[in-house]
Amino acid sequence: MTALPGPALLAVDLGLRSGLARFGADGRLHWYRSQNFGTHARLKRAVPSVLHDASPLAWLVLEGGGPIADVWEREALRRALPVLRVAAEDWRSRLLYAREQRSGPQAKDAADGLARRVIDWSHAPRPTSLRHDAAEAILLGLWAALEVGWLVQVPAEVRR
Repeated sequence: MTALPGPALLAVDLGLRSGLARFGADGRLHWYRSQNFGTHARLKRAVPSVLHDASPLAWLVLEGGGPIADVWEREALRRALPVLRVAAEDWRSRLLYAREQRSGPQAKDAADGLARRVIDWSHAPRPTSLRHDAAEAILLGLWAALEVGWLVQVPAEVRR
């Protein structure tokens, strides 16, 4: 990915297979992808270049915790990059209906549809297939854009 001008936030659905989504200060999605790091060691080596490729960044937003989150947080700290660390329930409660959150698979299905609307609204390239980790990173990024004040509300084109 090539760096885009202006401050941005990078939303990461954590895992050895991570979803990544970069949002601009206008609250629109710039790019998204799923990346399989394979092992903890490869993840550790890759995080600096992922953050570099997404620069300039104003925020790093992480969903999840544990040793994988620690790798991302250490690199963000080294760059003096603010980090928002949240649980899936935090962004899901703001973006999904309660009936869509009754189970993990149900929430993932709902996230897919909503993420596709964010992609369309942002005029980002449409996916041939959208992995659930990328879809969740997109919604995490939308939640974060609301949280940091880059968006006042969920855009009408995205709302249901």
